[in-house]
Amino acid sequence: MIESVVFDVGRVLFRWDLRCLFAKLIDDREELEWFVGNVVTEEWHFQHDAGRDLEEMVAERTAQYPQYAHLIQAYATRFNESIPGPVPGSLSLVERLDAAGMPLFAITNFAHAFWQPFRDTQPVFERFRDVVVSGTEKLVKPDPAIFHLAASRFGIDPARTLFIDDNAANIDAAAKLGWQVHHFHDASTLESDLTRRGLLAA
Repeated sequence: MIESVVFDVGRVLFRWDLRCLFAKLIDDREELEWFVGNVVTEEWHFQHDAGRDLEEMVAERTAQYPQYAHLIQAYATRFNESIPGPVPGSLSLVERLDAAGMPLFAITNFAHAFWQPFRDTQPVFERFRDVVVSGTEKLVKPDPAIFHLAASRFGIDPARTLFIDDNAANIDAAAKLGWQVHHFHDASTLESDLTRRGLLAA
C-alpha cells in the first residue's frame, strides 16, 4: 500500500541540459560540445549540488579558463535557462496524484543558490508538502543519508512510499533502504506503473 510519493525533479519533472543555456552563447557546435564537456560540465556542476560555494567554484574555474570567464559567469547568473521546460506529461501526473489526495514530496540534487529562483517560477511545487534540496542539506543522492533525512522530515515510511528517479544509482540506493521505487524513463511508463499500483484511475 503506497501512502506517499516522492519525486526527483531534474529529468523527471523538468528537463535539464547545460546546452540549452550555452547554445545561446556559443555559435560553433563543436566548441559548444567541448565547453560543456570540459569547462562547465555536469560533473563540475554536481559540486554545487553537493553544497560547494558558487562564488568559489566560479572563481576557480575562471582562473583555469580565463578566456571563458563570461560564459562561466553566465552559468552563475542564468542557470534557469538550462531548464527548458517540463518533461512531457510529468506535471499532469503530479496534478492527478495531488487531486487524488496522495501526499507528494521531492528529493532533488539541486544547488541551494539556484533552487529558490527556479522554484519560484513553477507553481507545481505548491502541490508538494516538502522538498529536500541537496545543496541546502549538503547531502546528495545516492548517499543513504539524504534518504534517511527525507524519511524523517517527511514523516513517511519508506516501505509505503514510492520513490521516482531517473538515475539508476539513486534508485538502487533507495531500494536497498526499503523504499518502493520506479526508475523513470518517460511519463507514459510512469503513468502505467501508477495505474497498476492503484494510485491513478485507469
